[in-house]
Amino acid sequence: MAQPPKDVLRIYYYQEEVYQPDFVVETEMARYLCEPKRASEMNDEVVILKSKAATLWCQHATKVSDKPWRYVLIPHDAIDHSATFANLVRLYEVNLSS
Repeated sequence: MAQPPKDVLRIYYYQEEVYQPDFVVETEMARYLCEPKRASEMNDEVVILKSKAATLWCQHATKVSDKPWRYVLIPHDAIDHSATFANLVRLYEVNLSS
């Protein structure tokens, strides 16, 4: 898991507003943009706009990448020592139809 350098991922979520996801995780099978967010903010309008923009970005990035890109929006209270990354992805991966 790594924090992407500032301004490397240019994801626009509202006009000129840029969203920078907190972490990028690479596995053998895929790359993930990961955003832990306070559980009380999961339905915030800006969080939803950023989530949609990041999911669309992942779809486009997948077309030119050797691995698929996915977006995972994780409520902070789901992260603990017993949580596996695979299970967090299974539970909180965002799709455009979500």
